Amino acid sequence: MAAADVDETRLLNPNLLQVLESLYATRSVTRTAEQLGQTQSTISILLARLRKQLDDPLFVRTPEGMQPTPRIDDLIPLVREILDRLRHISAAEPRFDPALSQREFRISMTDASHITILPRLFSHVRSLAPLVRLEAVPINPSMVQALQSGECDLAIGLLPTLEAGFYRQTLYSQDWLCLANPNHPRIGQRFTLKHYLGENHVAISSGTGAQVDESLRHQRRQRKVALTLSGFLGLGGILSTTDLIATLPRHIGETLAQTAGLRVLECPITLPAVSVNQYWHARYNNDPANRWLRGICAQLYQSI
Repeated sequence: MAAADVDETRLLNPNLLQVLESLYATRSVTRTAEQLGQTQSTISILLARLRKQLDDPLFVRTPEGMQPTPRIDDLIPLVREILDRLRHISAAEPRFDPALSQREFRISMTDASHITILPRLFSHVRSLAPLVRLEAVPINPSMVQALQSGECDLAIGLLPTLEAGFYRQTLYSQDWLCLANPNHPRIGQRFTLKHYLGENHVAISSGTGAQVDESLRHQRRQRKVALTLSGFLGLGGILSTTDLIATLPRHIGETLAQTAGLRVLECPITLPAVSVNQYWHARYNNDPANRWLRGICAQLYQSI
Protein backbone atom coordinates (compact mmCIF):
# COMPACT_ATOMS: atom_id res chain seq x y z
CA MET A 1 0.00 0.00 0.00
CA ALA A 2 1.40 3.42 -0.94
CA ALA A 3 2.10 5.87 1.84
CA ALA A 4 -0.59 8.20 0.52
CA ASP A 5 -3.17 5.41 0.91
CA VAL A 6 -2.52 4.74 4.62
CA ASP A 7 -5.64 5.18 6.75
CA GLU A 8 -4.26 7.37 9.55
CA THR A 9 -7.34 6.76 11.68
CA ARG A 10 -6.10 3.18 12.18
CA LEU A 11 -2.61 4.17 13.32
CA LEU A 12 -1.93 3.59 17.00
CA ASN A 13 -0.24 6.41 18.88
CA PRO A 14 2.21 5.66 21.73
CA ASN A 15 -0.36 6.55 24.40
CA LEU A 16 -2.65 3.78 23.19
CA LEU A 17 0.25 1.34 23.09
CA GLN A 18 1.04 2.20 26.72
CA VAL A 19 -2.54 1.38 27.66
CA LEU A 20 -2.21 -2.01 25.98
CA GLU A 21 1.09 -2.72 27.72
CA SER A 22 -0.18 -1.71 31.15
CA LEU A 23 -3.50 -3.56 30.86
CA TYR A 24 -1.66 -6.69 29.80
CA ALA A 25 0.64 -6.43 32.82
CA THR A 26 -1.94 -5.46 35.47
CA ARG A 27 -5.13 -7.11 34.14
CA SER A 28 -6.91 -4.14 35.71
CA VAL A 29 -8.39 -0.87 34.40
CA THR A 30 -8.03 0.62 37.90
CA ARG A 31 -4.33 -0.19 38.26
CA THR A 32 -3.65 0.87 34.66
CA ALA A 33 -5.26 4.25 35.40
CA GLU A 34 -3.09 4.63 38.50
CA GLN A 35 0.05 3.57 36.63
CA LEU A 36 -0.52 6.00 33.77
CA GLY A 37 -1.85 8.86 35.88
CA GLN A 38 -5.29 8.80 34.24
CA THR A 39 -8.87 8.32 35.39
CA GLN A 40 -10.59 4.95 35.02
CA SER A 41 -13.09 6.49 32.61
CA THR A 42 -10.25 7.75 30.40
CA ILE A 43 -8.69 4.26 30.26
CA SER A 44 -12.09 2.78 29.42
CA ILE A 45 -12.53 5.28 26.57
CA LEU A 46 -9.04 4.51 25.23
CA LEU A 47 -9.69 0.76 25.47
CA ALA A 48 -12.93 1.20 23.51
CA ARG A 49 -10.96 3.08 20.82
CA LEU A 50 -8.39 0.31 20.68
CA ARG A 51 -11.07 -2.36 20.33
CA LYS A 52 -12.57 -0.46 17.42
CA GLN A 53 -9.26 0.17 15.70
CA LEU A 54 -8.04 -3.42 16.08
CA ASP A 55 -11.47 -4.99 15.59
CA ASP A 56 -11.05 -7.27 18.60
CA PRO A 57 -12.23 -7.28 22.26
CA LEU A 58 -8.54 -7.38 23.32
CA PHE A 59 -9.41 -7.86 27.02
CA VAL A 60 -12.38 -9.73 28.47
CA ARG A 61 -13.61 -9.08 32.02
CA THR A 62 -13.43 -12.25 34.22
CA PRO A 63 -13.40 -12.92 37.99
CA GLU A 64 -9.58 -13.01 37.69
CA GLY A 65 -9.46 -9.59 36.02
CA MET A 66 -9.15 -8.37 32.44
CA GLN A 67 -7.90 -11.38 30.51
CA PRO A 68 -6.25 -10.87 27.09
CA THR A 69 -7.60 -12.38 23.92
CA PRO A 70 -5.33 -14.42 21.62
CA ARG A 71 -5.01 -11.32 19.41
CA ILE A 72 -3.40 -9.27 22.14
CA ASP A 73 -1.24 -12.24 23.20
CA ASP A 74 0.17 -12.18 19.67
CA LEU A 75 0.57 -8.38 19.58
CA ILE A 76 2.10 -7.68 22.99
CA PRO A 77 5.71 -8.62 22.09
CA LEU A 78 5.59 -6.14 19.20
CA VAL A 79 3.92 -3.49 21.37
CA ARG A 80 6.67 -3.83 23.98
CA GLU A 81 9.39 -3.67 21.34
CA ILE A 82 7.93 -0.49 19.84
CA LEU A 83 7.60 1.16 23.25
CA ASP A 84 11.14 0.15 24.21
CA ARG A 85 12.47 1.74 21.05
CA LEU A 86 10.46 4.91 21.62
CA ARG A 87 11.78 5.13 25.19
CA HIS A 88 15.30 4.62 23.92
CA ILE A 89 14.85 7.46 21.42
CA SER A 90 13.44 9.73 24.13
CA ALA A 91 16.22 8.91 26.59
CA ALA A 92 19.08 8.96 24.12
CA GLU A 93 21.16 12.10 24.43
CA PRO A 94 23.65 12.66 21.60
CA ARG A 95 27.16 13.01 22.95
CA PHE A 96 30.46 14.32 21.70
CA ASP A 97 33.66 13.08 23.28
CA PRO A 98 36.46 15.42 22.16
CA ALA A 99 39.19 13.18 23.55
CA LEU A 100 38.14 10.32 21.22
CA SER A 101 36.59 12.16 18.28
CA GLN A 102 38.28 12.05 14.87
CA ARG A 103 35.95 14.66 13.42
CA GLU A 104 37.01 17.44 11.06
CA PHE A 105 35.59 20.91 11.72
CA ARG A 106 35.43 23.51 8.96
CA ILE A 107 35.47 27.18 9.93
CA SER A 108 34.94 30.05 7.49
CA MET A 109 37.21 32.97 8.37
CA THR A 110 39.22 35.81 6.88
CA ASP A 111 42.98 35.77 6.50
CA ALA A 112 43.09 38.18 9.47
CA SER A 113 41.54 35.45 11.60
CA HIS A 114 44.26 33.08 10.38
CA ILE A 115 46.66 35.38 12.22
CA THR A 116 44.64 36.44 15.27
CA ILE A 117 42.31 33.53 16.04
CA LEU A 118 43.40 30.31 14.39
CA PRO A 119 46.78 29.70 16.12
CA ARG A 120 45.36 29.89 19.64
CA LEU A 121 42.19 28.04 18.68
CA PHE A 122 44.10 25.20 17.02
CA SER A 123 46.49 24.86 19.97
CA HIS A 124 43.61 24.68 22.48
CA VAL A 125 41.57 22.23 20.39
CA ARG A 126 44.67 20.07 19.93
CA SER A 127 45.22 19.87 23.69
CA LEU A 128 41.63 18.71 24.33
CA ALA A 129 40.97 16.69 21.18
CA PRO A 130 44.23 15.39 19.69
CA LEU A 131 42.50 13.50 16.85
CA VAL A 132 40.21 16.35 15.79
CA ARG A 133 41.15 18.20 12.59
CA LEU A 134 40.44 21.83 11.72
CA GLU A 135 40.11 23.30 8.25
CA ALA A 136 39.98 27.06 7.68
CA VAL A 137 37.97 27.88 4.57
CA PRO A 138 37.38 31.30 2.95
CA ILE A 139 34.39 33.52 3.54
CA ASN A 140 32.64 33.56 0.18
CA PRO A 141 29.11 33.50 -1.33
CA SER A 142 28.83 29.70 -0.98
CA MET A 143 29.41 29.94 2.79
CA VAL A 144 25.70 30.37 3.58
CA GLN A 145 24.77 27.10 1.89
CA ALA A 146 27.76 25.36 3.45
CA LEU A 147 26.70 26.40 6.96
CA GLN A 148 23.12 25.33 6.29
CA SER A 149 24.12 21.92 4.94
CA GLY A 150 26.67 21.23 7.68
CA GLU A 151 29.59 21.23 5.25
CA CYS A 152 30.88 24.19 7.28
CA ASP A 153 30.47 24.30 11.07
CA LEU A 154 31.15 27.93 12.00
CA ALA A 155 31.89 31.31 10.45
CA ILE A 156 33.99 33.84 12.35
CA GLY A 157 34.22 37.53 11.56
CA LEU A 158 31.86 40.43 10.94
CA LEU A 159 29.15 39.10 8.61
CA PRO A 160 26.07 41.35 8.73
CA THR A 161 24.42 39.53 5.81
CA LEU A 162 23.95 36.35 7.89
CA GLU A 163 20.52 36.92 9.41
CA ALA A 164 17.50 34.61 9.11
CA GLY A 165 18.24 31.06 10.16
CA PHE A 166 21.53 31.87 11.86
CA TYR A 167 22.68 32.39 15.42
CA ARG A 168 25.33 34.98 16.28
CA GLN A 169 27.54 35.31 19.35
CA THR A 170 29.96 38.20 19.83
CA LEU A 171 33.44 37.00 20.76
CA TYR A 172 35.00 40.44 21.25
CA SER A 173 34.82 44.06 20.12
CA GLN A 174 37.79 46.19 19.19
CA ASP A 175 38.72 49.71 18.20
CA TRP A 176 41.20 50.77 15.53
CA LEU A 177 44.87 51.66 15.36
CA CYS A 178 47.41 52.61 12.73
CA LEU A 179 50.66 50.88 11.84
CA ALA A 180 53.79 52.37 10.34
CA ASN A 181 57.47 51.72 9.77
CA PRO A 182 59.25 52.34 13.11
CA ASN A 183 61.66 54.62 11.24
CA HIS A 184 59.00 56.60 9.42
CA PRO A 185 60.70 59.88 8.38
CA ARG A 186 57.80 62.27 9.09
CA ILE A 187 56.10 60.87 12.18
CA GLY A 188 57.50 61.76 15.61
CA GLN A 189 56.00 61.20 19.04
CA ARG A 190 52.55 62.43 18.06
CA PHE A 191 50.42 61.12 15.20
CA THR A 192 47.82 63.73 14.35
CA LEU A 193 44.91 63.99 11.94
CA LYS A 194 47.10 66.21 9.78
CA HIS A 195 49.67 63.39 9.58
CA TYR A 196 46.94 60.89 8.81
CA LEU A 197 45.45 62.85 5.93
CA GLY A 198 48.84 63.92 4.60
CA GLU A 199 50.54 60.51 4.40
CA ASN A 200 50.05 57.76 1.83
CA HIS A 201 48.10 54.71 2.92
CA VAL A 202 47.81 51.03 2.16
CA ALA A 203 44.15 49.97 2.23
CA ILE A 204 42.55 46.56 2.71
CA SER A 205 39.58 46.16 0.37
CA SER A 206 37.96 43.11 2.03
CA GLY A 207 36.13 42.67 5.30
CA THR A 208 36.34 45.53 7.77
CA GLY A 209 38.80 47.48 5.59
CA ALA A 210 35.96 49.03 3.58
CA GLN A 211 34.62 50.67 6.78
CA VAL A 212 37.58 53.06 6.97
CA ASP A 213 36.90 54.98 3.75
CA GLU A 214 33.14 54.83 4.33
CA SER A 215 33.57 56.49 7.73
CA LEU A 216 35.91 59.09 6.25
CA ARG A 217 33.32 59.94 3.59
CA HIS A 218 30.72 60.51 6.30
CA GLN A 219 33.20 62.89 7.93
CA ARG A 220 33.83 64.57 4.55
CA ARG A 221 37.47 63.56 4.62
CA GLN A 222 39.58 61.43 2.31
CA ARG A 223 42.89 59.64 2.79
CA LYS A 224 45.48 59.15 0.08
CA VAL A 225 45.52 55.44 -0.81
CA ALA A 226 48.67 54.47 -2.68
CA LEU A 227 48.23 50.70 -2.50
CA THR A 228 45.19 48.45 -2.05
CA LEU A 229 45.42 44.83 -0.93
CA SER A 230 42.67 42.23 -0.94
CA GLY A 231 43.84 40.86 2.43
CA PHE A 232 46.49 41.08 5.10
CA LEU A 233 49.00 38.73 3.49
CA GLY A 234 52.23 40.66 2.94
CA LEU A 235 51.05 43.78 4.77
CA GLY A 236 53.76 43.54 7.44
CA GLY A 237 56.51 43.33 4.81
CA ILE A 238 55.10 46.28 2.87
CA LEU A 239 54.88 48.56 5.91
CA SER A 240 58.35 47.64 7.13
CA THR A 241 59.92 48.64 3.79
CA THR A 242 57.86 51.75 2.89
CA ASP A 243 56.54 54.93 4.52
CA LEU A 244 52.87 53.88 4.02
CA ILE A 245 50.31 53.95 6.84
CA ALA A 246 47.75 51.20 7.51
CA THR A 247 44.53 51.49 9.54
CA LEU A 248 43.50 48.19 11.13
CA PRO A 249 41.29 46.73 13.87
CA ARG A 250 43.34 46.56 17.05
CA HIS A 251 43.70 42.79 17.38
CA ILE A 252 45.15 42.16 13.93
CA GLY A 253 47.11 45.43 14.14
CA GLU A 254 48.86 44.55 17.40
CA THR A 255 49.59 41.03 16.18
CA LEU A 256 51.17 42.30 12.95
CA ALA A 257 53.11 44.97 14.83
CA GLN A 258 54.63 42.35 17.10
CA THR A 259 55.53 39.89 14.34
CA ALA A 260 56.84 42.47 11.83
CA GLY A 261 58.38 44.97 14.26
CA LEU A 262 56.04 47.82 13.29
CA ARG A 263 55.13 50.97 15.16
CA VAL A 264 51.65 51.18 16.70
CA LEU A 265 49.94 54.59 16.44
CA GLU A 266 46.65 55.58 18.01
CA CYS A 267 44.15 56.22 15.23
CA PRO A 268 43.40 60.00 15.04
CA ILE A 269 40.02 59.55 13.34
CA THR A 270 36.79 58.25 14.86
CA LEU A 271 35.80 54.84 13.53
CA PRO A 272 32.98 52.57 14.74
CA ALA A 273 34.08 49.62 16.88
CA VAL A 274 34.35 46.27 15.12
CA SER A 275 32.70 43.15 16.55
CA VAL A 276 34.18 39.75 15.85
CA ASN A 277 31.36 37.19 16.00
CA GLN A 278 30.86 33.51 15.50
CA TYR A 279 27.89 32.38 13.42
CA TRP A 280 26.19 29.00 13.04
CA HIS A 281 23.04 27.72 11.40
CA ALA A 282 19.95 27.00 13.50
CA ARG A 283 19.96 23.37 12.29
CA TYR A 284 23.10 22.73 14.35
CA ASN A 285 22.29 24.83 17.41
CA ASN A 286 21.83 21.71 19.56
CA ASP A 287 24.45 19.54 17.87
CA PRO A 288 26.89 18.47 20.64
CA ALA A 289 30.01 18.77 18.47
CA ASN A 290 29.03 22.19 17.17
CA ARG A 291 28.21 23.35 20.71
CA TRP A 292 31.61 22.13 21.90
CA LEU A 293 33.48 24.08 19.21
CA ARG A 294 31.44 27.22 19.85
CA GLY A 295 32.12 26.91 23.55
CA ILE A 296 35.86 26.71 22.92
CA CYS A 297 35.76 29.89 20.80
CA ALA A 298 33.74 31.75 23.43
CA GLN A 299 36.02 30.58 26.23
CA LEU A 300 39.15 31.72 24.40
CA TYR A 301 38.05 35.05 22.97
CA GLN A 302 35.23 36.57 25.01
CA SER A 303 37.84 37.63 27.58
CA ILE A 304 39.73 39.76 25.01
